[in-house]
Amino acid sequence: MTQQQSVSPTIKARVLAESLPYIRRFSGSIIVIKYGGNAMTEPALKEGFARDVVLLKLIGLHPVIVHGGGPQINEMLEKVGKKR
Repeated sequence: MTQQQSVSPTIKARVLAESLPYIRRFSGSIIVIKYGGNAMTEPALKEGFARDVVLLKLIGLHPVIVHGGGPQINEMLEKVGKKR
């Protein structure tokens, strides 16, 4: 979603109402998020990812980001003689 686009207040309220039980349930929990692929290369996806992680922290979750690996992991495995 670009900065010019906007979500209606009705949709925002509906999403918040649906999310509240999960926010309450997982508040204070550590959550692990795999970050990789297109999310690491496309500017709009990087910005959205960062915004989402900040939101998770603001609502009381403790996000931990792990690198998805992808091609870098496959390359290293080949160097050390491992096959997938």
